Amino acid sequence: MKSFRNQQRPKKSSLVIGRKAVIDALQTGMQLDKIYLDTKVIGDQILQIKKLATLNAVPISYVPVAKLDGFNVTNHEGIVAQIAKVQYQNLQDTISFITENGEVPLFLILDGITDIRNIGGIARTAFCTGVHAIIIPDKGVGALNEDAILTSAGALEKIAVCRVNSLMKAVDELHLNGIKVYATEMKADKGFNDVDFTEPTAIVMGSEEKGVYPALQKICDEQIKIPMAGGFESFNVSVATGIILYEAMKQRIK
Repeated sequence: MKSFRNQQRPKKSSLVIGRKAVIDALQTGMQLDKIYLDTKVIGDQILQIKKLATLNAVPISYVPVAKLDGFNVTNHEGIVAQIAKVQYQNLQDTISFITENGEVPLFLILDGITDIRNIGGIARTAFCTGVHAIIIPDKGVGALNEDAILTSAGALEKIAVCRVNSLMKAVDELHLNGIKVYATEMKADKGFNDVDFTEPTAIVMGSEEKGVYPALQKICDEQIKIPMAGGFESFNVSVATGIILYEAMKQRIK
């Protein structure tokens, strides 16, 4: 069995330790990447932390106490939070900022992509092709940690990242702001090069294994594909994202 102690240990300076400290961090708006919570702890403070975490779109990972002990900290009281390396932005505030600057929004939504190397490569490409912001869910996506930032060549520290409780609600919010949302799907009828990317646009990229979540696909405006030669399964998600975003940049430059 893999030991928690064999994993790379984060620096103590990147941690918030104990119940009161985590509550204070959440109430003051400190950016947290994740909260690690002992599966057995209970109490009013724990309930308060769960509510605040939901309000702030901070994911909670329920772990055995051995995981918390592995951080080599004392008096953790069953909870340790990790300070975010990336500064997350509010989605509506980001949309408003883009439009108020007279720009046409271009968003990238990541659904179920867990490989941090892919996320880093995608972020680097997104920044280079003019994407205004990347939208990620608070759960089911790879951690935007130091390794992801390194893989992105620092792009994750430059491009806006919006972390949301629900991608479904995020798509609704995009629609309310007049932004069309396209889901990538290998079996779609429409090719990506037939999309007018000069309009306010958001593109949803799913994992290589499962693609875009079916319920999320249904509420998108259209499904699009990348035509391929031969009978191979599909492109790597980072490569596929680059192909589509380059087309968007090319159209917008024209």
